[in-house]
Amino acid sequence: MKSVIELLKQYTSEEHKSLKVTLLGGLALHYYGMKGRSTIDIDAEIEGDLEALFCFLKARNIPSDLSENISGWSVIAMPPGYQDRAMKIHQSAQLEVRVLDPKDFVIAKLRRFTEEDIEDALFVVKKYQIKPGEISLSAEAATQSSIKDTMLFLFKKNVDIFLEKVKKMEKGKS
Repeated sequence: MKSVIELLKQYTSEEHKSLKVTLLGGLALHYYGMKGRSTIDIDAEIEGDLEALFCFLKARNIPSDLSENISGWSVIAMPPGYQDRAMKIHQSAQLEVRVLDPKDFVIAKLRRFTEEDIEDALFVVKKYQIKPGEISLSAEAATQSSIKDTMLFLFKKNVDIFLEKVKKMEKGKS
C-alpha cells in the first residue's frame, strides 16, 4: 500500500495535478488486513485527470482499471452514498487516498460474484464483523438504485447464497 501511495504522490508531483483516489480490489483487501493476496493492477475510482493517471501508470507498466464512477462497472449500482462512506487512508496537499467502506466493498464483490470475490467478501465480513442484516440492507439499497434489469434477479440470488455462507461461517465460530 505504501508503494502505491508513493507512486500516486509521484504522479501528483510530476504532473502538478490534484487527485482523489478510492482504491478497490486487491489493494483495498491489503488495507483491510488480508495478507498474501497479491494483485497486479490498480482498481480505483478517480476524481482528477483519469487519462493522465492511466498514461502515467501505463508508462511504468502498471495495469490499471480506473473509472470516475465505479457504480457503472455493473448493472447493479453501488449503494447510494458509498463515496461519502469511503475511509480516508492518506491525505497530502494534492492527494487523497481512500478505500471503500467494508460493507460497500462486500457489495462491490457480490456484484461480480466469482469464487475469489466470495472469498474476499467473506474475509471482510469476518474481519469487520458485518452482520447478515447489514449486508441485506446494503444489497437492497444497491438494488433500489439500479436500473431495472434481469441481472437484479441473479444478484438477489447471489446475495442469498452469500448470506448462507456468512451464517455458516458465524456458526463455525461458536
